[in-house]
Amino acid sequence: MRRLLELEKQVENCKACDLWKKRKHPVFGEGPENAKVMLIGLGPGYWENQKGRPFVGAAGKFLNELLSLAELKREDVYITNVVKCYLPENKVTEEEVKVCTSLYLDKQIEIIKPKIIITLGNVATEYIFKKFNLPLTSMNKLHGKSFIVSNLFLQAKIIPMYHPAAGLRNPGLRSTIEEDWKIIKEVIK
Repeated sequence: MRRLLELEKQVENCKACDLWKKRKHPVFGEGPENAKVMLIGLGPGYWENQKGRPFVGAAGKFLNELLSLAELKREDVYITNVVKCYLPENKVTEEEVKVCTSLYLDKQIEIIKPKIIITLGNVATEYIFKKFNLPLTSMNKLHGKSFIVSNLFLQAKIIPMYHPAAGLRNPGLRSTIEEDWKIIKEVIK
């Protein structure tokens, strides 16, 4: 736990890119250091910035429902984001992704060593797929599928998923997202 706490302190003082200027609270991540499942989203929205916790707004409420469909408890999974500072327009540059992942996300993955990494949305999926040299295609072809990765530091399944916010913006996608999370229940077992 000490390594994660040290990393979190670094995030609190980080000024490696300009995103720190708009943050109220950085959002490092939360969950047990020995979590079997890690969820990775894009970055903090308004409510996450206010509270300093990941997925606490409307998308977070939907995520809690999805976790329940997969028979997962929020307190048993580790939830983090690609970037740790508030994204006012929910957009991130390649440089911001590069800086934040190399300083923080990669180290979170290395410390936690999850058996399953669930990427939430396009940015998280693209980053993780590139990191592990997986063939990237559109989310509508990838969602809900399982990809096995293995290197010196990690053996895990990568499962790309639609971001919960996509189901809120596009109600027609909601049932697809829910079905995907029911499949995750089987993958985890």
